[in-house]
Amino acid sequence: MPKLQEHMEAEVEIPFQDFHLNGELNIPQNASGVVLFAHGSGSSRHSPRNQFVARTLREHGVGTLLFDLLTEDEEQEDRFTGHLRFDINLLAERLLGATRWYHEKEPDMSIGYFGSSTGGGAALVANAQSDIPVHAVVSRGGRPDLADPALPKVKAPTLLIVGGDDTAVIEMNRDALAKMKCPKELRLIPGAPHLFEEPGTLEQVVEMAAEWFELHFKAA
Repeated sequence: MPKLQEHMEAEVEIPFQDFHLNGELNIPQNASGVVLFAHGSGSSRHSPRNQFVARTLREHGVGTLLFDLLTEDEEQEDRFTGHLRFDINLLAERLLGATRWYHEKEPDMSIGYFGSSTGGGAALVANAQSDIPVHAVVSRGGRPDLADPALPKVKAPTLLIVGGDDTAVIEMNRDALAKMKCPKELRLIPGAPHLFEEPGTLEQVVEMAAEWFELHFKAA
């Protein structure tokens, strides 16, 4: 696919019917594609982990769109109730809206998803429902069990990355892998807990993710 020739960096507002979501679009010169982030429970586009992953992906020539999946009012409500962060269909709907918005702006750019925790489940549901081609999905410590009915319909090559010490989530991802029919792979990061806080573990995640996106964006 054609590459965006010039570097682009902007604060954006992604429009929906009665509201908008704030985001950060950053596309390096000659980027091979753009990755949309679906962050996890209680996180946001300002999360240091998300920012680190996005920055490192850009160093590999991959563009990033970090955006909030919830409005400010919804985030405030969710701090008290915690129910919206597990509403996978709602999160997937927001990710699909951002996908359509970006695709209308740059229809020739390859698109990928990077999901974390519950956002990993939302990314899989969104890909299964998307009428816009998504060329690669990476899930970090994801909850694909929350996407269970959609798993056989996931189309994009999908990389599931799980911490080697995150025992319960490993089993969830193994079960999900067996149900998915797309090109797929499960990789474990030895010594890593759910949030990949051990030194060097998040760096391993990003290197794997960058390789996955570069490979499948190039194939597109």
